[in-house]
Amino acid sequence: MALEKVTSVTGRAVFVPGADIDTDRIIPARFMKCVTFDGLGEFAFYDVRFDPNTGEKTNHPLNDSRFDDATILLAGVNFGCGSSREHAPQSLSKYGFKAVVAESFAEIFFGNSTGLAMPCVSLTAAEIDQLRQAVEADPAVEITIDMVNKRVRSSTGLDFGFNMPESARDALVAGRWDPIQELLDRESQIATLAKGLNYV
Repeated sequence: MALEKVTSVTGRAVFVPGADIDTDRIIPARFMKCVTFDGLGEFAFYDVRFDPNTGEKTNHPLNDSRFDDATILLAGVNFGCGSSREHAPQSLSKYGFKAVVAESFAEIFFGNSTGLAMPCVSLTAAEIDQLRQAVEADPAVEITIDMVNKRVRSSTGLDFGFNMPESARDALVAGRWDPIQELLDRESQIATLAKGLNYV
């Protein structure tokens, strides 16, 4: 089964402030009891979106109705750090995010996101701040992540070159982002190779 090629992602954006946003903040551990990842989206950023004492919504950006349709997450430095839980990018994907733009990413979070066809691209703090100002001034502003030309553009005219490990970018653009599917698609080749190995 051919995987979708991720050559471009376009959508509205929301900025989530803070450095070193770890995977426990993205998806608290108590919500990781599911057998599958279905339903994790509603718990994304739960402990900062809801007051722990009253259960009432906080002023977190994801609670702002202006950003209800956001599919691109803007963030700061070292996004997705902490434990290596796969549930963190899964919860963001299930919430509705299609890509993350941040100053930098924790390596395991980055890899898990790539395996979901959810690009994680890096810009400078100043560039992200310009995008933040644009979307907060008008939440209808669209952001496009051009994976082929390695650019992040806004409908207001902003245009920045992004950084991303070439191996991950190539896997997304070529539709080779899921290693398990890669193995399944090459089952006959694997069987043929295994026959020629004297230790299998």
